[in-house]
Amino acid sequence: MIVHVVPTSVPPLPPLRVGMVGVGGFGECRRAWMRQSGLYQILALHDWNQATAMAAAAEEGAVCVDSMEELLSFPGLEAVVISTGAKFHCEQCVLALEAGLPVFVEKPLCSTPAEMLKLIRAVQKAGLPFVVGHNELSTDPYVRRTRELLDSGAFGKICAFEKTTAHSGAFKMKPGDWRADPAKNPGGMLFQCGVHALHELMYYFGPVTEVFAQMRYDLMPTKTADAALCHLRFADGLIGTLQAYHCTPYRHTLSIFGLEASLYRDERHHEAGTTFLLQKRSHDGGYEAHEVLEPLGESDPTGSLRNFYQAVKEQDPTLCYPGVVEGARAVAVTFAAEESSRTGGPVALDKYLPDSLLRSMPVVAVH
Repeated sequence: MIVHVVPTSVPPLPPLRVGMVGVGGFGECRRAWMRQSGLYQILALHDWNQATAMAAAAEEGAVCVDSMEELLSFPGLEAVVISTGAKFHCEQCVLALEAGLPVFVEKPLCSTPAEMLKLIRAVQKAGLPFVVGHNELSTDPYVRRTRELLDSGAFGKICAFEKTTAHSGAFKMKPGDWRADPAKNPGGMLFQCGVHALHELMYYFGPVTEVFAQMRYDLMPTKTADAALCHLRFADGLIGTLQAYHCTPYRHTLSIFGLEASLYRDERHHEAGTTFLLQKRSHDGGYEAHEVLEPLGESDPTGSLRNFYQAVKEQDPTLCYPGVVEGARAVAVTFAAEESSRTGGPVALDKYLPDSLLRSMPVVAVH
């Protein structure tokens, strides 16, 4: 998907004073969005790469510190932004919450089922704002138009869907990269980018209740899954497939099949245009016309950052979207999918993420 940087008029609000760990790589992108929002001031930062940390400190006018512990004790912090690899998320999030600081953490939420449960309980215990860096879907113009069609009943009864997420990132993996560690990257591309797709699908259709998956591990030198094919079932009986490939050319597509109409969306990357078509069923058996759709509104990549800012400033965890529940539901599917691939049978999501565990969480105001 092409990310459009949308100029915004920023209200004269006091900035949220944060500490940040992980400032290179995707952390550099997150810092750019924080600046774009106009709502953040990085007081202190830490990164394992000292040169990256020093450069970011100069760019942000921040203090470079030597450890996570030093960061958490830095005077004046209101919150922490964590943009490290997923294998570090649980430990760093728990440390920040125990220090009394709200947390914004990148996706995927964490790397193992044990970490997921530990994080949920830590967020419950702390009662502090906690946002996961999934896309804030109400600010995605293609998702917004798709959701509008679903809410209007344009498809009729939904039969099924197909979602594909693919790129060639596995070719860039290096020895020692956490993404090449199957214990910390369950499902490969399903974990890396498939969680975005899962977050979107559950935004449309509700939580996944069962998964049956097959994976390949023999295409690349790494030991993580190179390809994953997942059959998903939802509470109302809806079924669909999610394909995630880590060693093929880029593709992000979504098809929704309804009794009255079907959608096809092919999101382009590094090139202009996205194919976005609605095909309506012909009631007389004739030609089925395609309607070209336009996205709804403009894209704003700062949406989740804005939600976090408001949640912290108003001390209201119900404003945290996407929150720990959305993050946990996405990674839980990847855990269940890997088990399914190993055992050859379907796996119920309740095994990894019981509904009873989530009932005490604040009800988040989904946009």
